[in-house]
Amino acid sequence: MATTTTTKPPRSTVAAPETPGWLRWVDDHRKWLFAAPAMTFVAALLVFPLAWTAYLSLTDAEGSVRAESEFVGLANYLDVLSDIERFWPAVGRTATFTVVALLFEVVLGMAIALLLWRPFKGQRWVRVAILLPLVATPVAVGMMWRLIFDPNIGLANQLLGWFGIGPQPWLSGQYTALPTTIFIDVWQWTPMVVLILLAGLTSLSDEPQEAARIDGASTWQRFRHVTLPLLTPTLTVAILLRGIDALKTFDILYATKGRGGGSFHEVETLNVYAYGLSFDYNEYGISSTVLIIFFLIIIGAMWALTARRKEAQR
Repeated sequence: MATTTTTKPPRSTVAAPETPGWLRWVDDHRKWLFAAPAMTFVAALLVFPLAWTAYLSLTDAEGSVRAESEFVGLANYLDVLSDIERFWPAVGRTATFTVVALLFEVVLGMAIALLLWRPFKGQRWVRVAILLPLVATPVAVGMMWRLIFDPNIGLANQLLGWFGIGPQPWLSGQYTALPTTIFIDVWQWTPMVVLILLAGLTSLSDEPQEAARIDGASTWQRFRHVTLPLLTPTLTVAILLRGIDALKTFDILYATKGRGGGSFHEVETLNVYAYGLSFDYNEYGISSTVLIIFFLIIIGAMWALTARRKEAQR
């Protein structure tokens, strides 16, 4: 009996339609396309004020920004850079405030973060208490400490009197005002550094620590050779964020000392100096020049810290 086998004809393969080139380009660059509206909006908010400030810095605008002004070129920059009575002392105070405050905040922030790293009883409440200074606005913090450091009725001098120490000028002294404002800044912003470093510590693996402990390394040796190198990228981020913020500090200084940074300009940083030129003396051309120079200083600081971060990540 003969058997017949039927073979099915092969299915015709239909080629998938080719994806248009523009669609492939959209797919390859979708992350930039999604972010483009927000980036464009932010760029517009930044470019216009910066361009307008740069323009004013090249004019002799004063009295009113709508008043007629003449183009003076780089004359304002020459005047500002040759000002050894107000500008360069303000630069020095800005650098001193930033470096000293950042140093204390990083050291204290690292110490507190290490203490909070390991679990202990009541850890949650301690963390909440440490982060409380971040809740208040800088102006409110400045006013609070201004009352505490008042030379006549302030709590600080009353506490010193209990230990037989005479009253101190604190914010009213020519040589004590800047260190006092640095203390206020450290009090408020050290918790921010603690928060960043604590997040970095909790993300570290326990294996290197255990290996070093088994090898007999001491607590300091484990911190110096294990924890600190692993935490360097996070530490660099904390320094970058807090350093730029400290460089721009204005509200605490103005809330505690008022216009001009005090009678002797003892806490007059570049921010306070530029504010006074604009709103106290209406010298918009000179103040814009100071702001542009200050902006370039901030950009330089950001570039240096970012380059340091990239080196740490290698």
